[in-house]
Amino acid sequence: MNRIAPLGASPAPEPDLQALMGRTAKGSQEAFAAVYDRVAGPVFGVVRSVLRDHAQSEEVAQEVLIEVWRSAARYRPDRGTAMNWVLTLAHRRAIDRVRSVEASAARERQAAFLDRTPEFDEVTEQVEHRLEREQVRRCLRGLTELQRQSVTLAYYRGLTYREVAELLALPLGTVKTRLRDGLIRLRDCLGVNA
Repeated sequence: MNRIAPLGASPAPEPDLQALMGRTAKGSQEAFAAVYDRVAGPVFGVVRSVLRDHAQSEEVAQEVLIEVWRSAARYRPDRGTAMNWVLTLAHRRAIDRVRSVEASAARERQAAFLDRTPEFDEVTEQVEHRLEREQVRRCLRGLTELQRQSVTLAYYRGLTYREVAELLALPLGTVKTRLRDGLIRLRDCLGVNA
């Protein structure tokens, strides 16, 4: 509450911020209220210039003022003015908030990227399929012509034994034997256990 000075009298000088910080360090709530009144505007201005977001600026400014109350004893007059100390706290806290927001955004981007990453290695799987195909082709080349034709028609074209026999103009029993012998040779060539 401001007192009205009598006419002709000069108003009583307000204590300087340095003295108020000393009293705040000793736990004076009245001194802190005076510090708050003097620094709240400049603190908000510094924080707002860094963060640009009004709501976050208010939140960080409030955190800074709480820090001033809690750590007033750390202020050293021989290192600078009380206002500079408070504004340095404000600037550092605002920068910390920016870094925190950026780190959080980076974590979210990384998590989103990991969500999109397939559970398997596509390149490895493609290479394995290619190697398997090449091995099957190599093993097919080791079959007789009739075995290769029978296996190809039955397993790659999806024809029945009877359709393979008709297409190759062979008896059904011969086709079944050639298929069985061809599959046994393929199994052995590919190293598949029965």
